[in-house]
Amino acid sequence: MYYFDPHIHMVSRTTDDYETLARMGCVGMSEPAFWAGFDRGSADSFRDYFRQLTQFEKSRAEQSCVQHFTWLCINAKEAENVELSREVIKIIPEFLDLPGVLGIGEIGLNKNTKNEATIFLEHLDLAVDYNQQILIHTPHLEDKYPGTRMILDMLCGDQRLDHHRVLVDHVEEHTIRVVLDRGFWAGMTLYPVSKCTPARAADMVEMYGPERLLVNSAGDWGPSKPTAVPDFIMEMRKRGHSEATIRRVVYENPLEFFGQSDNFNFTPPELPETV
Repeated sequence: MYYFDPHIHMVSRTTDDYETLARMGCVGMSEPAFWAGFDRGSADSFRDYFRQLTQFEKSRAEQSCVQHFTWLCINAKEAENVELSREVIKIIPEFLDLPGVLGIGEIGLNKNTKNEATIFLEHLDLAVDYNQQILIHTPHLEDKYPGTRMILDMLCGDQRLDHHRVLVDHVEEHTIRVVLDRGFWAGMTLYPVSKCTPARAADMVEMYGPERLLVNSAGDWGPSKPTAVPDFIMEMRKRGHSEATIRRVVYENPLEFFGQSDNFNFTPPELPETV
């Protein structure tokens, strides 16, 4: 089955990972801007990172017949530095018209601080000014529920936003309902030791249905598995779900959400699918 990974950080993966993903059915992916494993010291380092996302990673993916798309921002962790964040935000418009740039993300909160919230709101202004979609990072572990509520309150307090163009990622059992109830898309991230497992993601699909749900691997610097989406596909098959339902979550839903961006120039594969 073809699938599209809506959130994966390929800057932290090897070229062999692209090849493996392609062999397992991945035909497209989107890569949000995120933390580099250390705090960067200047806006110019972010400019270079954005060039890496929009040029180098796109080229690496194409060599394995995978279509690569990206998002731009300063991530929630580094957003604690307000001065640097504002310098980075000024740079982002230079890249927004490039092919494959889908919007602003992944923005959100890390430790739910005032500075993080300030920069989150300034990212929202940028997204509105340039008519961009938004991809949201929700905090980890004990910070997740209060951070998610803070994020949703800020989003819902901005009447300029179209909720259907916002993806709130890393939802878990205690945050998914409030995200869906407020009209946003919800992303389930499959991690081996935190966030969500394929079984838990399948549980949530069974509880809430496939509408406005996405599933992703994240595949970043820490413990993660870039082939987690195929694990979810297998879990759903073992439970007897139809191929149509599985395909909707792992392929059709990402295309529907990302298709709202003018820069989503995805070309569906021409070859017939293999099951």
